[in-house]
Amino acid sequence: MAQQNAAANKSYNILMLAPTMFFADYGNPVRILEEAVALQQRGHRVTILAYPNGRDIANLDVRRCWGVPFNYRIEVGSSRHKVYLDVMLALKSLGYVLKNKPDIIHAHMHEGALLGWFLSKLTGAPLLFDFQGSLTGEMLDHHFLKKDSRFFKPLSWLEKRIDHLPKAILTSSRNAAKLLTADYQVPTGKIHPTPDCANPARFDPAALSNAEKIALKQSLGIPQDKQLLVFVGLLTEYQGVGLMLKALSILKSQRNDFHLLLMGFPSVAYYQETARQLNIADRVTFTGKMPYEHLVPHLAIGDIAIAPKLSATEGNGKILNYMSMALPTLAFDTPVSKEYLGSLGLFPKSRSAESLAERIAHALDMSPAEKAELGQALRQQVIAHYTWGKVGSQIETVYQAVLAGHPQPALMVKRATAN
Repeated sequence: MAQQNAAANKSYNILMLAPTMFFADYGNPVRILEEAVALQQRGHRVTILAYPNGRDIANLDVRRCWGVPFNYRIEVGSSRHKVYLDVMLALKSLGYVLKNKPDIIHAHMHEGALLGWFLSKLTGAPLLFDFQGSLTGEMLDHHFLKKDSRFFKPLSWLEKRIDHLPKAILTSSRNAAKLLTADYQVPTGKIHPTPDCANPARFDPAALSNAEKIALKQSLGIPQDKQLLVFVGLLTEYQGVGLMLKALSILKSQRNDFHLLLMGFPSVAYYQETARQLNIADRVTFTGKMPYEHLVPHLAIGDIAIAPKLSATEGNGKILNYMSMALPTLAFDTPVSKEYLGSLGLFPKSRSAESLAERIAHALDMSPAEKAELGQALRQQVIAHYTWGKVGSQIETVYQAVLAGHPQPALMVKRATAN
């Protein structure tokens, strides 16, 4: 018992490998940020090794690898530039571990896990892999790879090999855990579902007063008499942005009581032109890239949230921020969206613009009282099950288990059995 208490109180030196543009205001970097903050709040030292691109965050120790003069922009998803950036990150990581021995290597993304395995062999520190989706699945989603490509099978083989390297795997959803066991035959004892979360204290629907909401809408040119739909995320087809705009064009022919606040990047000009061609430019306000720290007030002015992501393998953490903000949320019925929203989600019957338009119309027709009741139920679900503070505790428990040589901590066994 005394040894267990000592382990629980120990401060770990955590090397977090983040082969991405950190920090950037979208999915994966947000999870990295929130995990690092949660672990620091529990007394651990976290050092993040990342690409040269991205912006610094106060109170986080981020070490960046070298870059090249011709590419310092933020890249989203799969990219050929990642090849040389991964080499640079490997050199940076090697130099770091030769001077600073980590207790735990916490790797994000598959290239991070592969690099982490080599560093684990070199240092003896156990490797933990933070799995957010399939490597080849992401490449297919971003049209970086096709299933009939000669590279698909070798990359699928490599992905499976990487999935078996770590001592433990954290997954951003229970669907991702099922993917690992069903498609990649990873032993269940290695897998620990630690879903994406939200911070209800920060993502609070009462963040703005009514006067502040009116002022923010005025500054953005948003009509005060319209119900406001909100979307935040990457502006890509696999995120469902094209379908969402087509759905709004259908709705415009039927009603005049809505406006969309579209927050995100890249391809802003492309989707602005799409909105013009669909004759809905007057119904959509584009903000461009929305800094994560500025997101709360812009969600606070919303009435309904839309998360039309089409990918079946990636996470969808924005849904939890919508839920925390007490926003009735529309999403296609992907495994992850159903996992988070459950019976409280507003799901179109099919993944089409027509079905999405029909479901948006249903949400618009809900009374203010119905929206408020649904929104509060969604927020309470986040408070009960999806907070970053709880994730920090769970990750710490997994750290203790792998350092002690145990395959799966008792806490996670009980939780998995209960669910």
